[in-house]
Amino acid sequence: MSERDFSTIGKRVPMTDGPPKVTGTALYADDLRLPGMLYGKILRSPHPHARILRIDTSKAERLPGVMGVVTGKDAPARYGILPIGHDETAFCLDKVRYVGDEVAAVCAVSEQIAEEALALIEVEYEVLPAFLTPEEAMACDDPNLWIHADRKRNIEKEYHHHFGDVERGFREALESGGAVRFDRFFQPRVTHAPMEPHACVAHWEHDGRVTLWTSTQTPHYVHRTLAEVLGVPMSSIRVIKPFVGGGFGGKSETFTHEIAACLLSKKTGRPVKFTFTREEVFYAHRGRPEQYMELRTGVTKDGRLTAVEAKVIQDGGAYCSYGVVTILYAGALLAAIYDIPNIKYDGYRVLTNKPACGPMRGHGTVGIRFAFESQLDMLAEEIGMDPAELRLKNCLRPHTFTVNSLRVTSYGYDECLRRVIEASDWKNKRGKLPFGRGVGIGGSHYVSGAANSIIRSKMPHSNVSLKIDYDGGVTVYTGAAEIGQGTETIHAQIVAEELGVALHRVRVIAADTAITPVDLGSYSSRVTFMSGNAAREAARDIKRQLFRVAAELLGESPDRLVARDEKIFPRDEPQRAISYQEALMAAIEQGGTLIGKGAYAPPPESQGGNFRGAGVGPGVAYSYSAQVAEVTVDPETGQFKVDRVWVAHDCGRAINLLTVEGQVEGSVWMGLGQAVAEEQIFEKGLTMNPSLLEYKTAVAPDSPPIETIIVETIDPEGPFGAKEAGEGSLAATIPAVANAIYDAVGVRIRDLPITPEKILKALAEKRRRNGSANAREERAKAPEENEAKREE
Repeated sequence: MSERDFSTIGKRVPMTDGPPKVTGTALYADDLRLPGMLYGKILRSPHPHARILRIDTSKAERLPGVMGVVTGKDAPARYGILPIGHDETAFCLDKVRYVGDEVAAVCAVSEQIAEEALALIEVEYEVLPAFLTPEEAMACDDPNLWIHADRKRNIEKEYHHHFGDVERGFREALESGGAVRFDRFFQPRVTHAPMEPHACVAHWEHDGRVTLWTSTQTPHYVHRTLAEVLGVPMSSIRVIKPFVGGGFGGKSETFTHEIAACLLSKKTGRPVKFTFTREEVFYAHRGRPEQYMELRTGVTKDGRLTAVEAKVIQDGGAYCSYGVVTILYAGALLAAIYDIPNIKYDGYRVLTNKPACGPMRGHGTVGIRFAFESQLDMLAEEIGMDPAELRLKNCLRPHTFTVNSLRVTSYGYDECLRRVIEASDWKNKRGKLPFGRGVGIGGSHYVSGAANSIIRSKMPHSNVSLKIDYDGGVTVYTGAAEIGQGTETIHAQIVAEELGVALHRVRVIAADTAITPVDLGSYSSRVTFMSGNAAREAARDIKRQLFRVAAELLGESPDRLVARDEKIFPRDEPQRAISYQEALMAAIEQGGTLIGKGAYAPPPESQGGNFRGAGVGPGVAYSYSAQVAEVTVDPETGQFKVDRVWVAHDCGRAINLLTVEGQVEGSVWMGLGQAVAEEQIFEKGLTMNPSLLEYKTAVAPDSPPIETIIVETIDPEGPFGAKEAGEGSLAATIPAVANAIYDAVGVRIRDLPITPEKILKALAEKRRRNGSANAREERAKAPEENEAKREE
C-alpha cells in the first residue's frame, strides 16, 4: 500500500487524550477520592546500611486517627521485576540498604496524622559500614557485610563477551597506519523527574477482591507481583492505570506503596491512598546508574572500525531492579549501529548502599553512546578524517546479523546522517566557525521492544481485542499503558486504517486488568511495534468476518475485497461498493456481536544467540538517529549555549507525524538536560538534591530550536512499516553537544554533566600543556590585541 492510499496513517492526528489533559478533566491517581478513604505514609531508613534489631509500632497504633500499621512481617515474600532478581520485600525484614529504604507504613484519617504516627514508630538499628561507590563495594570480602548475602563482593552480575578477535583487529588498525585509542568516561546517576509523583489508591472489598488504581507503566507486572506478595489469585486483583503524568521508565516496576496500600486497605476495610513527596520520588528512583566506562577502539587509516574493547562498571544501588538488563544493553547494543567485526565487552553491575537504579529512557545505552560517539570524533581527528564521514563509512546494511547475533531489519542511520549533515551545513561549519563556536555530531539507536520477555513465558507479548457496536462504533481493548507517548491514538489509527472506517468511530479502553487483555506494558519502546501489530491483527480478524458477509452480498471472493472510506468494494471496482454499516448489520444478523482478537509474539529469528546473556539486546527492529548540535562557548567563563539541534530519526513509517516529532523533540530535550545539568548528588548515602529546585533539568528557556527530520525506512515487520520513536534519539544529543564544544574551543569533556567549571579547567590545562592557544583562538584574539595597540 503506497502512502497516498492511507486514510489515517502518516497524518498529523492530535492525541485522543489531549482534550481531558488540557481542560483539566483528566484524572490522575492523586485526583482519586473514594468514600472513607485513608491516607498512607511510609517510614524510611535514616541509615544507608544497618541491621534492624527491633521495631515497635505500639505508640503509633494508639495515636488517635491511626487506622492501621504494617511492617515486613505482613508481607515477607520476595519479589523483583526480573526472574533472577527477586531480592526485594515490601518492607525491610533483616536490614536496611539505603537511606530511604522502606521499614513500615501507616494509614490514618489525614496525612498529618499519618506523618505524626511515623515519628512514633521505634526502630533499633545496628549501623553497618556503607558502600557508596562500586570500588568500595567490590573490595569487600566479608560476607557478613555484603549488601545481599548471596551476592559475592556485592557484584549483582558480571558478563564477559568476546566476538571475533579484538587483538587482531587492533593490529590491523595499526598496520594500516590507522589509530587505536584508549579513553575513560563517566556518566553520573540521573533520575527521571516526571511531573507526576508516584501515587496509588487501593480498595480491598468485602468479597476478598482488591482494586488498585496506580500510576504505572506496567499494569500486568504490578498485577502479577501483587498476587505473589499478597498470596491471592490474580483473578482477585484488578489493576487500573489512570492518566499518567510521565514515566520515562521510572514507573516500570512494582513499588512498596502499591503493596502497602493493598495491605492497609485489607486491614482497615477502607480505601487507602499513597502519594509520594518529591523527595520520596528520588528514593524510589530506578533511574540511570552511575557508570564508569573504558573504551579501546581501533580504526584503519581509511576509516574502517576494526575492533572495540569496552569495560563498564555500573553503580546499581541496593537492589537488582532491571540491573541485569541494564548492564547487558550497554554492551550488546554497541554492535547494532556500526559494522564492528570484533567486540570484547566486560560488564559489572555492582550493588551499593544507594537507591536502586533501573530503566530510564534509552535504557542502558545512553552512557556508552556518549563515550563511543566522543571517541569516534577523537579517532577521526587522529586519522585526519571528517567525523561525519567516519560514521558513514561504518554503517551497517539492512537485513543483516551483527557479530553478536542481533538481527537488523530496516536500517536508516546512513540516511539520518546525510540529512543532518545537509540541514546543518556541516561541511561549511565544522572547524571553520570563529573560536568559541562549533558544531558536533552524534548517533544513537534503540530497540523497538525486547524480543525476549522478562517473565520467561512463551505467551504473546501483546494482545488486543475489538468489539463492534450495532452503530458501527469500534472499541479497542488493550493492556498497553498510555503514559503520554500517544499509544492510544496509534491504536486508533491502526484499527481505523485496517477497517477502512473514520477515526472518530474508534474508542480505546486500555490498561485495566479486569477487562483488557495482557500486554507487557510501556517500556523498551515496544508499544507501537508489538501492540500495534496485535491491534492490526485484531482489526484483520474483524475485517475477515465483514468480508465473508460482504462477499456474499457482492457476489465476489473475499480475497478481492477492499475496505476504505466506510465502504467495502472489489479491488479496482469502487463503484460496486456496499457501506461498512450495511456489511456490519448483515454480519451481526448472521452471527451476533462481532469480536476480533489479535496477538503479537516476536519471531524466533529475532531472539538472539545462545551465549550467556544473549537474551538481552535483541529487538524486533532498531530505530536510528543522527544529530548535529551547534554551540557557543565563552572561553573566559566557560559558559556555553546550545544554539540549535538538527535531529533525523529513522522510525520506519511514521504512523502519526505529530507524535513522532513530539517524541523525538522530547528525547533531544531530555538528552540536553543530561548533557549539561543533571546529576544526583549524595553525601554519606543521603540524596542531597531531592527536589526539582535542586536537581537541575532542562526547562523551556533552555531549549534550543530543534529541527526534526523524519526518515522512513518502512520496516518489513512493523505495523504498516512502523518502529520505535520514543527513546532512540536521546543518546545522540549528549555526544553531539560534547563534540560541538570540542569543535568550539578544543577541549574534550569526558565526565558528565558538561559544566562551565569543567570547560574552564580543561582550557587552563590545555594552555598549560601546550603553552599557547590554537590557531582559531589566536585569530579570535587578534582583533582585540590590534585594538589595544591602537589605544596605546
